[in-house]
Amino acid sequence: MLENTDKPVSKSLRIGDHAPVFRARTTQGDISLDQYQGRWLVFFSHPADFTPVCTSEFIAFAHAAESFNKLNCALLGLSVDSLYSHIAWVRAIHEAFGTTIPFPVVEDPSMVVAQAYGMIDSTSQDSSAVRATYVIDPEGIIRAISWYPMNVGRSVAEILRVLAALQQTAANEALTPEGWQPGDEFLAPPAQAALAADSPPTWFCQTRNVT
Repeated sequence: MLENTDKPVSKSLRIGDHAPVFRARTTQGDISLDQYQGRWLVFFSHPADFTPVCTSEFIAFAHAAESFNKLNCALLGLSVDSLYSHIAWVRAIHEAFGTTIPFPVVEDPSMVVAQAYGMIDSTSQDSSAVRATYVIDPEGIIRAISWYPMNVGRSVAEILRVLAALQQTAANEALTPEGWQPGDEFLAPPAQAALAADSPPTWFCQTRNVT
């Protein structure tokens, strides 16, 4: 159940918002979102269990789980299906593909969590639009959001890349350029580059090292 349910529920969360705290049953027992504070969290939803795109995503997340863990990031899935459906699906994935799903999957049959996160409209009676990803920092603040339609699978590699970029720039005044990968150069904020004594003509797009 959600905490502070007497307050208006946001239909559209934004980057910089506090992630709504909830308690729920999962395939690995009861959890509360605030138990992840102190770690990064990738919280992602899927339309339904036993669907092809979602199955491929879960397998990819499972294979990348150790990479997320090395970045001090936990994974948490959700759909509006019941806990029993989740458990059956996780077992089916293991039996069919030999892949163990190491992260918990939240049940949300009442769609309360999905609606609180804006994954579906509060007046919706089904979960047809639910495929969202939220990257939440150790303080419980949403740092990135992505949305995909039902027929397009997400890129787990891209989620990892975004997570690494967020962590690398969190404590430094630097930016990541297009397609940035860990180990690549960063960009200096324009104001810093413009104030440099030897500012070149390309001051508005200058690389910099971050130590």
